[in-house]
Amino acid sequence: MSMARKQPQTADSLPLVALDLGSGSVRALAARRIAPDLFQILGVEERPQKMGNVCVEQGIITQSSNAGYVIAEVLKLLANRIGIDELPTAFVSVGGQSMQIVAVHSKRDQARKKEISQSLLDEMERECKEKIELRNPEVAVLGLVPSYFILDGKEQDGLPRPDQRAALVEAHYIAFYGRKTLDTQLQKAFSQAGRSIEHAFVRPETLLSAFATCDGSQVLLHGCAVLDMGAQTTSLTVYKAGQYLLNKVVPKGGYHITRMLEQQGLDFHTAEVLKTQYGVASPDLVERNVRLRVPASPELGGDLVISSHELAEAIELKLQEILAPLLEEFAKVESRISTLYITGGGCMMQGMAEYIQSRTSVKVQYGAHNLLLHRDTDVKYFSPQYTALVGTVLLGQDYRDSHKNQLVRKPGFFDRVKESTLDMFIDQQ
Repeated sequence: MSMARKQPQTADSLPLVALDLGSGSVRALAARRIAPDLFQILGVEERPQKMGNVCVEQGIITQSSNAGYVIAEVLKLLANRIGIDELPTAFVSVGGQSMQIVAVHSKRDQARKKEISQSLLDEMERECKEKIELRNPEVAVLGLVPSYFILDGKEQDGLPRPDQRAALVEAHYIAFYGRKTLDTQLQKAFSQAGRSIEHAFVRPETLLSAFATCDGSQVLLHGCAVLDMGAQTTSLTVYKAGQYLLNKVVPKGGYHITRMLEQQGLDFHTAEVLKTQYGVASPDLVERNVRLRVPASPELGGDLVISSHELAEAIELKLQEILAPLLEEFAKVESRISTLYITGGGCMMQGMAEYIQSRTSVKVQYGAHNLLLHRDTDVKYFSPQYTALVGTVLLGQDYRDSHKNQLVRKPGFFDRVKESTLDMFIDQQ
C-alpha cells in the first residue's frame, strides 16, 4: 500500500505574519485581509531582549544563534495563540545603523510589444541588486523600492498593470543597502530558527506605506518625512514624488535617554519608569513642576529627589544630542515637503510632537495606521510601536498578490548543518 504524498504548502494558505526585530524586543504579528487595505489582527507575541543575552543591537543581529532561538520561540507561541500547527514563514522589516540609499535602474528590450510579466520585473530587480553588490562586495542590498518605470519611452510612477504591453522596459529603483552582515546574520538567524523569510522590506518603506494608505497617496506626491524613534536608533527618511531624498540613521534612541538618567544615580528600571511616566521632552512644556522622590541605585542606597522641570531639562539635553544631526540634514530639504510624521516607541514621550514642531516649519504629526485595522481591534494595537508590523503586513499582502501560489520552503537539515559548520570554522580561525 503506497502512502499519499504530502502536497507542498503555498504561502497564500497561511496567515500574513510580520516580524519586527527591535533592539528592545522581538515582536511577531499575524493578520488576515478582510477587505482591500483592511486587516484583522489574529494575534501578537513579543519577547523582550534580556540584559546580558542581547541578540539585536541598533537594528543589527549580533548573535544569530540567539536570534534564531527567539524567532523560533515567538513564531511557535504565535502559532499556538491563533490555533494553527506552525508558522513556517514570515515577512520581516529590516533597518540598521549603516543603511544608505542609492538610485539604480535596469533595461530590457523584449523585441516586440508584449506583457510585462512579474518574472521579468523580478529578474530586473535581481540585476539591480547584483550591480550594487558586485561593485562593492562589502555591502548587501536590503531592499529595492520601485521609483518609476519607462515603457516604450513613456514614464509612469506605478508598477506596470497586467493589461500594459511594451517592447522596451526601463525600471528605476531606490536601493537600500548596508553592511553585508545585516543580511547574512538575518539569513542565518532564520535558518537556525528552521523558518524562511517570505520577503524582506526596508523599515522606511513599511512606515511610509502605512501612513500614505491612511492619509491618501497625495502625501507622497507633495512630500513627507518620517522620524522613527526606536530604542537604540533614530532615523529620518524623506520622500517626494517617487524619490527618496534622504535616509539618515543615528545610533541613539530612547534607550540612551534611560541610560543618561541611570547615570544620575538610578537603577535602569527606575530610570525607564521615570522617563516613560513622568518625562517631558522639554522644560518649556512642563505644565506643573512637582518634586519626585525615587529610589536610588543599590550602590547609593536611599532615595533621590528630582523635580519634573529638572527631569525635562536632562531629557532635552539628550534629545538635542540625538536629533541635532537629523534636523540639520532635514533643514536642507524641508521646504520641499508638507508633513513630518513621528513614530516609534520613543515618540510616545509627552510633548515630543510639540518639541519637534518648535524646530521646523513643516507640519508635525504622529503617524497613524489605525485605518488599516478592523474597527473592533484592541486600541493598544494602534500604538506607534506596531506601525512597522502593520505596514509589513500591508506590503506582504501586495507581495502575495503579485506572487500567487508561491511555495513555502523551510530551511532543511543540511541548511542548518551548513550554517553551524561555518560558525565553527570562523570560531577556529
